[in-house]
Amino acid sequence: MKTISQIIIREWKRIFSIPNFYVVLLVIPPIIFLFYGLIYQKQFAKELPMAVWDEDQSSVSRQLTDMMDHSDLIHITQKVSSNTEIEKLMKEGKIFGAVHFPKNIESDVKKNHQSNITLYTNGAYLVPAKMIYKGAAEVIIKGGLAVVLQKAEKQGMPAEQATALVQPIKLNTTTLYNPDFNYQMYLTPGLITVGLQMALVVASVLILNLEFKRNTIDELLKISASSSQIVVGKTLAHLCISWILFVLVAYIVFPVFELGKPQTDFNFFLIYTLMSLACIGIGMMLSAISNNLLFVTDVALFFTSPAFVFSGFTFPRWAMPWYDQFYADIMPYTHFLDGFIKLYFMELPLSYAMPEIFKLLIFTGVTFPLSIVFFQRKINNYIKEKSI
Repeated sequence: MKTISQIIIREWKRIFSIPNFYVVLLVIPPIIFLFYGLIYQKQFAKELPMAVWDEDQSSVSRQLTDMMDHSDLIHITQKVSSNTEIEKLMKEGKIFGAVHFPKNIESDVKKNHQSNITLYTNGAYLVPAKMIYKGAAEVIIKGGLAVVLQKAEKQGMPAEQATALVQPIKLNTTTLYNPDFNYQMYLTPGLITVGLQMALVVASVLILNLEFKRNTIDELLKISASSSQIVVGKTLAHLCISWILFVLVAYIVFPVFELGKPQTDFNFFLIYTLMSLACIGIGMMLSAISNNLLFVTDVALFFTSPAFVFSGFTFPRWAMPWYDQFYADIMPYTHFLDGFIKLYFMELPLSYAMPEIFKLLIFTGVTFPLSIVFFQRKINNYIKEKSI
């Protein structure tokens, strides 16, 4: 235990003195956390600019336009008179959508004829397009029902009977866990944790081979020539640094941006620790296999950079091709995220995340033994060459 303690203290000194370590682990992460939090500070996508093409110029079309303009999601900024104008404004980025009220809407309603309203959205901007569709569709459906209901009541039909006739089935929706569709609540925790994963893996690929690169291996071997002791000591040192980052995220960054959930802290800490060990294990294994610093760093970046895309956070993994699903499965962040969503977003008991915990344990159970075997072989070869 004394030997491992010496290795831990020595590794801490290296982390705080070697730029490769402290920049990746202690300088860049807080900056990234701040930027990620500030990007989504508004939390909601509101008042998206939209145009109106009103050929009917009736009380019905004006009423629907006013209702849309009062929606939190939509802000009517332009009035146009042709499809060409709509396309031009979209190309210039001045609007994200438009609505076309054709002629004779009001007269069609009075005659019980169907009238077609056209909604334009810019699919190149997927999220604004969906938000405009959501806001406009709600207004047009509700407005259309209101017009028909008003007409039925004027004809002498009782209000309750008219409502049942116009809308025989009413849909009630309940959104759980992020009911307001808060972008900051949804995206910021995911981006911060994927940034942590990248920092841990990139720093970890330097842990062992940097000893040879900086010619400090002899100093390390004076403490211990056992790769198992070296791996354990260095792992614990970097795990402690990862805990410092956890404290920064859970008790400073999250509360500042109103993302804190104190009731989830223990479960979050547990699954975060397992992800940290998995990341350190992967990085250390690469570091033990190769002395080529540039190569292992490139491999680490190639491995971790697409983690957010493949994790299923923005697009379901089951809809990806099998080879993409396989790639997602060999990244610890994928399993961390599945557990994190259950434990943090949904605030479920720890038992719900046991499959993800088990998978993260597999990473540590595979990578650390391999790190020990490869690094011991490297130590033995180094000692043998030096004696010759």
